[in-house]
Amino acid sequence: MEGEQQPENLEQLLDRIEQTTSDRDQITLEKVLEAVGRRSFGPILLVAGLVTVAPLVGDIPGVPTLMGLLVLLTGGQLVLQRDHFWLPHWMLKRTIMRDSLCKTLGWLRPVARFMDRWSRPRLTQLTRGFSAYLVALACVVIAIGMPPMEVVPFSANGAGAALTAFGLGLIAHDGFLVLIALAVWLATFGSIIYHLI
Repeated sequence: MEGEQQPENLEQLLDRIEQTTSDRDQITLEKVLEAVGRRSFGPILLVAGLVTVAPLVGDIPGVPTLMGLLVLLTGGQLVLQRDHFWLPHWMLKRTIMRDSLCKTLGWLRPVARFMDRWSRPRLTQLTRGFSAYLVALACVVIAIGMPPMEVVPFSANGAGAALTAFGLGLIAHDGFLVLIALAVWLATFGSIIYHLI
């Protein structure tokens, strides 16, 4: 996924979203993805993860499922080695009020500053080449499980946290974050199994 400069950390991603969406009252998903890059899987994972874990937005019924579908479509296309992600028109035109988006971005900024201070390039072999495709496969599995997660308390938040860590790990070339994301994913999966049995 070369040729399109992507944000280098989480705070840069939030800045891009805020700057690109500052001129309208209703923000489409297309506009958000335009801000972070439609050709880069890491930022798309970050957006999907952050939306899922954020208050006000992630708690809206159907939003985790929509974000799961976003990850499923983009992750599946990455595995198939597409160089540009196609998304359906109806998904790109889904909107959120700018006031809600601004409140969510404000809530996320302290988290972004903490994560950006903590993340750095390490275990980079886990974020490149074949490992990146394995990350995409793991995210596709998470995305498939997100619709039923809406009925299991806090499981969608766990999935969102895993997607956020995967996305930031790919952007920052931080393989340790990828390992943390895998641990969160496994813990979330275990919790879902426990609640359903």
